[in-house]
Amino acid sequence: MASNTENHQPALADTPKPPYYAVIFSTTRTEGDNGYSDIAQRMLELASQQEGYLGVEHARDSDAGITVSYWSSLEAIRLWRNNAEHQLAQKKGIDTFYKAFATRICKVERDSFFEKP
Repeated sequence: MASNTENHQPALADTPKPPYYAVIFSTTRTEGDNGYSDIAQRMLELASQQEGYLGVEHARDSDAGITVSYWSSLEAIRLWRNNAEHQLAQKKGIDTFYKAFATRICKVERDSFFEKP
């Protein structure tokens, strides 16, 4: 299981051999932080404690971002989506943080990695 937090986050998640699942969360942000950073950090911590969590990767600029979280099963994704604290964060996102967002769930059937020595 990958350990991904704001203070220590590898650029690439340490995922197992496929198959596994990816949740791609693409966002366009509203202006200002409005508490986003704290809630985003809490969601990373909380997700990493969920059964079936494999890791996360994300990239963000001033107003847009992509977060890809990796999960062992569709059931693990469903449980994360229905987590009570995560649901509160989702509502805050709709009400405060995001102009727009898209969530996509994919089955990873093949992966490959490259790293310079």
